[in-house]
Amino acid sequence: MKKVMKILGMVLGTVVLLLAGFCAYVAAVDLPAYDIPALPKTTVAVTLARVARGEVIAQIQCMSCHADKDNRVTGKHLAEVPDLFGKLYSKNITQDKQKGIGNWTDGELIYFLRTGIRRDGSYAPIMPQYPNMADEDLQSVVAWLRSDRFPVQASQQEPQASELSFVSKLLMHTLMKPLPYPQQFIAKPDSNNQVALGRYTADAIGDCFACHSGDMIDQDKIHPEKTKGYYGGGIEMVGEGGQKVITPNLTFDEQTGIAQKYSKEQFIRAVKQGVRPDGTILKYPMEPKMVLSDREVGAIYEYLKTVPKIQNDIAKKTAELQLAKK
Repeated sequence: MKKVMKILGMVLGTVVLLLAGFCAYVAAVDLPAYDIPALPKTTVAVTLARVARGEVIAQIQCMSCHADKDNRVTGKHLAEVPDLFGKLYSKNITQDKQKGIGNWTDGELIYFLRTGIRRDGSYAPIMPQYPNMADEDLQSVVAWLRSDRFPVQASQQEPQASELSFVSKLLMHTLMKPLPYPQQFIAKPDSNNQVALGRYTADAIGDCFACHSGDMIDQDKIHPEKTKGYYGGGIEMVGEGGQKVITPNLTFDEQTGIAQKYSKEQFIRAVKQGVRPDGTILKYPMEPKMVLSDREVGAIYEYLKTVPKIQNDIAKKTAELQLAKK
């Protein structure tokens, strides 16, 4: 028995030493960099229709993280990210050729939006990737970035560099990896199919599941429905004034979800105007999505009906969180 315990102790000691060595390695080395394949020459035609569609997507995805106080996408502090990950700042994505993306090719932009890998091979772990966005919608985003719209006009203003915590560095060496570039054409969903449209709008365009699932790290970007706690909520984020906010359960669980709390019309009002059925206002980091049509938001509601129900009492957890602060 003593011999067995001695062997187990040696094995455990070896594992601890290996883990300690790996952690020391992560702390000492640079962040991972990736090779970018030879990209086909891609030129996105900047049309009025594409710019308009790209602007809709940008209002949902780009502006909240990149827009400064002057409404120009020069980057800013991402206050909603928990301190566990460090002090993070978004990048300048204006048309400036030195500080922004003015020298990026259309192909490099599309590759980055799909995979998370910048043109210099660095990886943007917090930046959402869009593996399921339709090719046409992705080109519309690029068209908006190339347009004459005020937010994207060249500016050399930029925030400071992100200060990644050890946890972020460790995750970038282990769990947080770039996505593979899609090898097939991605079409828009059938607009007459409300469930398909809702799924596409929520997952591929809105990236809603990223905040309304069970874990900020354990997510399947390519197959969102496989994400842990898919739409069950529970992620702790930072709201206004540093107040902790737990994301709501958006499944149709009768006790803890939105089944009894929101009619379709109330859901549309909440998403587009930020007003709950009881008249209270949804707080940051949730922001109104006024650019979406009633039909698109209504389609999200129809899709959420099909998502497996999860019993997750966010109200109780929020109350416990408030009590712990006292």
